[in-house]
Amino acid sequence: MKFEQYRIAEGIKTSISKLGYKKPTDIQYKSIPPILKGEDVLAIAQTGTGKTAAFAIPILHVLQDRKIAGRPDGVKCLIMAPTHELALQIESVFNSLGKHTRINSFCIHGGVDQEPQIKQLNKGVDVLVATPGRMFDLVSQGVLKLGRVEILVLDEADHMLDLGFIKDIRDLMRHLPRKRQTLFFSATINEEIKNLAYSLVINPIRIQISPKDPVAKKIDHAVAYIEMDDKRFFLESIIKDNPEKKMRTMRNFKKGDLKVLIATDVSARGIDIPNVEYVINYDLPETSENYVHRVGRTGRANQKGNAVSFCSSEEKPLLAEVEKNLGKPIKRLEISKKDYQVTLDVSTDKAHDWQALINDAETSEKKYKGAKKSKRKKK
Repeated sequence: MKFEQYRIAEGIKTSISKLGYKKPTDIQYKSIPPILKGEDVLAIAQTGTGKTAAFAIPILHVLQDRKIAGRPDGVKCLIMAPTHELALQIESVFNSLGKHTRINSFCIHGGVDQEPQIKQLNKGVDVLVATPGRMFDLVSQGVLKLGRVEILVLDEADHMLDLGFIKDIRDLMRHLPRKRQTLFFSATINEEIKNLAYSLVINPIRIQISPKDPVAKKIDHAVAYIEMDDKRFFLESIIKDNPEKKMRTMRNFKKGDLKVLIATDVSARGIDIPNVEYVINYDLPETSENYVHRVGRTGRANQKGNAVSFCSSEEKPLLAEVEKNLGKPIKRLEISKKDYQVTLDVSTDKAHDWQALINDAETSEKKYKGAKKSKRKKK
């Protein structure tokens, strides 16, 4: 079935076409019809499966229909996300898909001045994407009213529980109408998540997308045995061997297009960064789920990707656990003893061993104290 065959607003179809989407992914195919019907949905699907659009497309259509029919102002759809990075990405998807509709989408999150957010809320917002902290701040101040919410979406619910937001989620229910549609999306399911989900939804349609291989076929991923103290030399070698692919980001950083560049496991949860060609796991993650999320930053859409993981001797039990949960071994990059030693020998960082760094620090400290003492004498 193609998107053009769905009974959704023409403006949304126009946006879908401009974005180059033709056929829905599995999660979209299974989620869109019940959401359009107003049913509660409990969906389990990995990142990178297109689940944001799976709820954005039907929500935009439903709200557009209701807006045309005329209804009171106020937030009609609340989407909760665990991090501001993911919240901003969800807002971007809604803005892209809803460009040719009358639906107004907006994101609130912490770490920035709240006044501009309050001004936008006062102007009117249909779809509000929020992180828990900032949302409760504005609710407690009385500037955010949730009494007219018709659709609640909890995205990356498992990650919200990992970050300790379960109490916030339960507290949220006191501010929402009992009669509402609830959509619960999670990458994993366990007893705690299941209990939370079924306390929020009513007779939900359960959808589970479980690919046999959770790592996309477009991603060539492998592991290399490298000792912990040697990893920095091999990282340097990879960057040198891929100067254009690696330095493009650094050039943007130096130009000021990118203000801060930090990569953590938070960045591997649902964040869609276009055109990532290479992922390096400097240290192995502790779970296969995080492994899938990390390598899944590359090979997005129709592009191919590459990922390599550095595995030290002490990390081999982690590797075994990841492979066990993946259900298959990860390809090994064989490095001969000669090539291993060559990588260490040619590294420009080799001369800066720990003792040298300590000696430099001590020398700098002595110079600083000497200059300070000399300055006092002159006075």
